[in-house]
Amino acid sequence: MKILITGFNPFGGESTNPAFEAVKLLPETIKEAQIIKLEIPTEFKRAGKVLQDGIETNKPDVVVCIGQAGGRSAITPEKVAINLMDGRIPDNAGYQPVDTPVREDGPTAYFASLPVKAMVETVREAGIPAFLSYSAGTYVCNFLMYELLYLIDHHYPNIKGGFIHVPYMSEQVVNKPNGTPSMDLKTIARGLEKAVEAIVEHDEDIAVHMGETH
Repeated sequence: MKILITGFNPFGGESTNPAFEAVKLLPETIKEAQIIKLEIPTEFKRAGKVLQDGIETNKPDVVVCIGQAGGRSAITPEKVAINLMDGRIPDNAGYQPVDTPVREDGPTAYFASLPVKAMVETVREAGIPAFLSYSAGTYVCNFLMYELLYLIDHHYPNIKGGFIHVPYMSEQVVNKPNGTPSMDLKTIARGLEKAVEAIVEHDEDIAVHMGETH
């Protein structure tokens, strides 16, 4: 199995982004699945193209996109992406869409095709806070998740995909208001690794079940 894991570059005035910093810490293999890492620009107009190029180049079985959700205190796999771009701030290219669809011909929403509840439980079993999220927002994170699932729907039916939000890393909140949630970067990376383990195990369970019924 090949798993493409993406993370965004810094945005919104931050000098780092725990999404890609955590991805970089992941091992090259997780439960015998090959891990491919890709940095994505925090730009509405380029993010989808870089993602699709990564899919075409690497031909993964699974794609997991990672993004920063400042203000959250846990690893949060996303259940749904909506067909809406509404930027609270401009992206890194200065583009700030308002009430704009991601895809004119796309459905209102897509559900992740990853075992999100199992991912949450596996991360929690490792002693790391995790919750299921039903809103990926309306910024570039939601855009990329929707774009991924649109591409899967239209071009890559054998790929499974989804999105995980991670908190600020500890260093980012030094000058933020008291009480701003954060997580140690190594803990974030460990949480992502456990979430990927759940994806691989779920796929193996499906394969075993299919073998028993055919």
